[in-house]
Amino acid sequence: MNFIIDAHLDLSMNAMEWNRDLRHEVSYIRKSEAGLKDFPDREKNTVSFPAMRKGNIGICVATLIARYVKPENPLPGWNSPEQAWAQTQAQLAWYRAMEKDGHLVQLKSAAALNQHFENWQQEKEMPLGYILSLEGADSIVSLEHLELMYEEGLRAIGAAHYGPGTYAHGTDSEGGIGQKGKDLVKKVEELGLIIDLTHLCDESFWETLDCYGGPLWASHSNCRALVPNHRQFSDEQIKAIVAREGIIGMAFDAWMMIPNWKRGITTPEASGLKIETIIAHIDHICQLTGSSEHLMIGSDLDGGFGKEQCPHDLETIADLQKLDHLLSQKGYSPSDIDNILYKNALGFLSAHLT
Repeated sequence: MNFIIDAHLDLSMNAMEWNRDLRHEVSYIRKSEAGLKDFPDREKNTVSFPAMRKGNIGICVATLIARYVKPENPLPGWNSPEQAWAQTQAQLAWYRAMEKDGHLVQLKSAAALNQHFENWQQEKEMPLGYILSLEGADSIVSLEHLELMYEEGLRAIGAAHYGPGTYAHGTDSEGGIGQKGKDLVKKVEELGLIIDLTHLCDESFWETLDCYGGPLWASHSNCRALVPNHRQFSDEQIKAIVAREGIIGMAFDAWMMIPNWKRGITTPEASGLKIETIIAHIDHICQLTGSSEHLMIGSDLDGGFGKEQCPHDLETIADLQKLDHLLSQKGYSPSDIDNILYKNALGFLSAHLT
């Protein structure tokens, strides 16, 4: 069974906002949510610690996420940066609790990462390894707060999520990163963090590249050439990431996999959405860049959606193992498949974790 690194999972959001105990089987969590209607993915989750183990997903990049929204912003979120900060600290406390309970281990350095990978090959009953990332920087009240999070093991950060943010403009908004964004990017580079370009609108994307010289990736972004909306990256952007030795994670959110998806209306079954749909995005990047060395998996599973908005043949995250056969059918060699499933991410993280 292939080892897999998943570069984007919102584990703490599911635990703290969705109230999911990820130590249980997916089936148990679904039963516990029977009748709940507060989120569209109730009874349809796909991620749990047992499912990750079953799928041999021994390492992931796990997020903190809490958006600050100004009064005129219709998006859901927290009414002050301080509240957003407090929410990320609650999420961090959950990670610490899971570490103490023996289910997770935080990987802060290249040495810890590689040791965990080696140990996992021998003993899969060990804790799941995670690298801590912040999705959207609105909770960073000041640059001193970013330094505090670095001390807590934060190793990757995205400047924005959806809409206009404090430091950059994200999905469904337009604008640059401004002086506050440039100050943040400078501090990120100084600390040696990975900057995550995912969710940046085009103008903020290019401005970030212009003023940032450190390691970068797109943890969960697909191809605009195949799904023409601004949440995906254009070929020009993909080439720019690769030119900076960055890598791109393939996401399994339906509206990022196929065009014309309508939330709450389109269904995976009726649209024919399967896991193999992602192969077209993988192949597009491989053909565009000339190799399999710039890709990883950043599934985003249970990132505010469940089975109602992901491939219909994906029951749990363990089904990411199906990618091996699908890529082989497409003509990818075992070494190419290893690159995509874990080697590229492992190599990148080994080079850039401080």
